[in-house]
Amino acid sequence: MTESILNGKRILAVDDEPDVLSTLEEEILGAAPSCKFEKATTYQEAVKKLESQTYDVVVLDIMGVRGFDLLELAVSRNFKVAMLTAHALNPDALKRSFEMKARAYLPKEKLGEVVPFLEDVLNYEYLPGWKRLLEKMKGFFDNKFESDWEKKTGLLWQEWHKWD
Repeated sequence: MTESILNGKRILAVDDEPDVLSTLEEEILGAAPSCKFEKATTYQEAVKKLESQTYDVVVLDIMGVRGFDLLELAVSRNFKVAMLTAHALNPDALKRSFEMKARAYLPKEKLGEVVPFLEDVLNYEYLPGWKRLLEKMKGFFDNKFESDWEKKTGLLWQEWHKWD
């Protein structure tokens, strides 16, 4: 197994569900034992950390911790952000995540696969990273969303040829 690009990185995960944070910690530290993994369970705790620390990657739950408000703060500090959700798993939240400059949008059902997604957040620039994410997740989103989710969101990633 090759060493994860997450090794040595600072990662903040924000979720109001302690079991989700435990799973993230287990997955990330299992692949990247030398990364610095921090957690926050409330909006207020997350704001304090985002305002006073620097992070290579921030993972934000959408519901329960005001994830979109935290996304705005994190992006304003030039942090790379992955949105994580179970309850806001819909085309509108996907589009909003993209428009607000998150680097990824991950369903909690995919927590066991979080490491490669976070590695992509670090490895790829904004649009190429989104294209890669949407290629990986197309089948999943096709099953979860209505069939024309790409058209409704305007995320016509298959037409982003200049980022191939």
